[in-house]
Amino acid sequence: MPAESNLSRITRTKTVKNRRRSPNWLRGIRRRAVSTQPVVVILLAVAGGIIGIGIAVAPEWVSPSALIILLIFGGYLLRIRAISVLCSLLLVVSAVVWFLRPTIMSVGDMIMAFIVTIAVVMIVRVRERFGLQGAISDLMLVDLRDRLRAQGQVPSLGRGWKVETAVHAAHGDAFSGDFVVAIKRPRSSWMELALVDVSGKGQAAGVRALQLSGAFGGLLGSMERENFLSAANEYVLRQNWGEGFATALHLSINLNTGQYEVAGAGHPPPAHLHAGSGQFEMLRTSGVALGVLASAGYPRVAGEMHNGDALILYTDGLVEKPDSDVEMGIDRLLGVVEQVVGAGRGDGGVGSVLELLSASPTDDRAMVVLRRTL
Repeated sequence: MPAESNLSRITRTKTVKNRRRSPNWLRGIRRRAVSTQPVVVILLAVAGGIIGIGIAVAPEWVSPSALIILLIFGGYLLRIRAISVLCSLLLVVSAVVWFLRPTIMSVGDMIMAFIVTIAVVMIVRVRERFGLQGAISDLMLVDLRDRLRAQGQVPSLGRGWKVETAVHAAHGDAFSGDFVVAIKRPRSSWMELALVDVSGKGQAAGVRALQLSGAFGGLLGSMERENFLSAANEYVLRQNWGEGFATALHLSINLNTGQYEVAGAGHPPPAHLHAGSGQFEMLRTSGVALGVLASAGYPRVAGEMHNGDALILYTDGLVEKPDSDVEMGIDRLLGVVEQVVGAGRGDGGVGSVLELLSASPTDDRAMVVLRRTL
């Protein structure tokens, strides 16, 4: 069977598995959110009628701004057709109130209501353009974020090994373009891990990261180790993202012997901290970024971890600044790592390193530290 067909099958299988893991309660809410749209419109319209009566009968107790609150609720709960119907009904209520008590609603109230209506409709329209449905859109985004984090969990490595990972999104967003996928081959002593940095930032990068994490997670362990980055490159090329690309590091390590291989795709070089000498060895890789060049090669660098050694993998958000040299950023990173995570110096703290090394708060950043503790 052609290689492309194998990749498609692997990716499709991974997607089906992820879909099956979608919580039952979330699927139930999605169904109810669609089926209850007419009911929500009716309830909000009735509430609008009651508020309108209150404005006309007891204006000292009921403010015209209460109608704006209903619009905001509608924008949170409804889709574009339903919110359009609700806006029309509330407009009728406002017109009736103004006809009965023209002095109650000022020109400022009417202008404010019009601005809020336009804003709510525009927000709902943009949200629906991405296939998000009312209040359920927030739950869907939370579900996607949790899936991305779950796929980044490193499996248990057993006695003698410790791994720490941390991913921080730019501006403190919920979604990051940096992610980790890892797998321990069944009935084997080999563990594989990929650290990936998707181009872009925010939710756009997060969506791409979710797509790639599922695909790359399916590729890991499904083919020979030396073919992983080549297969990942083919997958990214087939997405036709235009200027979209990704950088990556692929680590394979034998948990019995400590022997490892690492290959890179346009990614900053990982570092091997040798406990015996206290020196860092930079593992210079030479592959091009994923999604840039067809049939690209990804040479592998080999090494061996001994007691107390550590491997440090990181993304460029920790070392790159527009006005600073990358090598200086790497030196600063290694200096902080030696202080905070240094081999044999406690449990380390990858999260602390990320906080101290925000080279650019506008960039995603991620880090993996693997230590041998035998």
